[in-house]
Amino acid sequence: MNRLIGVDVARCLALLGMIATHVLVARTPDGDLALWQSIAGGRASALFAVLAGVSLTLGSGWARRDRRPTRAERVVQLLVRALLIGALGLVLGGLDSGLAVILSYYAMLFVLAVPFLEWSARRLAVAAAVWVVLAPVLSHLVRPFLPDRGVDSPNLDQLSSPGELLAELFLTGYYPAFVWMAYLLAGMALGRLDLRRWQVAGAVAAGGAVLASAAKLISDEATRQADTLRALTGSASGEQREQFLDGIAGGMFGTTPAGETWHWLWVSAPHSGTPFDLAHTIGTSLLVLGVSLLVVAMLPAGLGRVLQVLTGAGAMTLSLYTLHVVMRTPQVWPAEEPDAIAWHLLVVLGIGAGFAVAGRRGPAEAVVRWVSRAAGGLASR
Repeated sequence: MNRLIGVDVARCLALLGMIATHVLVARTPDGDLALWQSIAGGRASALFAVLAGVSLTLGSGWARRDRRPTRAERVVQLLVRALLIGALGLVLGGLDSGLAVILSYYAMLFVLAVPFLEWSARRLAVAAAVWVVLAPVLSHLVRPFLPDRGVDSPNLDQLSSPGELLAELFLTGYYPAFVWMAYLLAGMALGRLDLRRWQVAGAVAAGGAVLASAAKLISDEATRQADTLRALTGSASGEQREQFLDGIAGGMFGTTPAGETWHWLWVSAPHSGTPFDLAHTIGTSLLVLGVSLLVVAMLPAGLGRVLQVLTGAGAMTLSLYTLHVVMRTPQVWPAEEPDAIAWHLLVVLGIGAGFAVAGRRGPAEAVVRWVSRAAGGLASR
């Protein structure tokens, strides 16, 4: 199966956006939301999750029906992949990076994806839409009865308290897998489509723009209603309420406050996990993916190859995300300074380009692929 370069381009943009949210300051000296944060905040990680669903479909055998693996083989491959990525995420979570490491949550997404592996695009799209609406509601109902999450990323030390670890990974953490399944399902539905056709890419981009705009407009209108503002801010003054809205616009911590008013489900703040946050960020993810596919489709073959090299980081995001987390620790270069973003981007894009020119997989991707396929092969015997 030839790589869909547009998917790698979109994945590269997601990786760069996540790096920017980790390294750059979210607010200007005047206290305003920084431009890059208003663009990438919450959207880059959502795009990463949607593309994980796309890749899951493209790599599951559906795109090559002449060599479609058995269900047992697909399930074992996916579960082993989840185990390896989850273990890596727990190791990285124990580093002093100051980041909410996403990999352990992604591993849980892959486990949750098992029942949906053979679903059609239509069924997956319907499931994603239902998930967008119902998952935040169920989360809001259940989370008051769960343990409070820790302040750090999930790590190996938490294996001694598996119940609390699972609660954090599925519902209370920064990237709660149960709610984030909406992204994976949407991506899996996209992966069932013929993304090589520019008409499909255009429809994906247009649909994403409409969905993102509608979700944001409805949320903004609802959260500025007097009864909603009172429910969210209590007796705060008008100025304080505006400050509250500006504050949550910079992002939350994966969920709305547990056990508080249902009016929280109207907000679309980044990393709030509400229906409008999910709908908006699925929409922006579709827009970025559709535009990326269209750009690649319009380029001559030679320029397409140049773009593939320039965005080669998108073909090895597991390796480069891991490297980025390690680089964020105090013991590893570069120091946490304003110009550190340039070094992070240069390293990530440079390594990605080098591997693209060499036609090699990233080391983490190669290991995960080899081990999961070997395990899947044993299951098919």
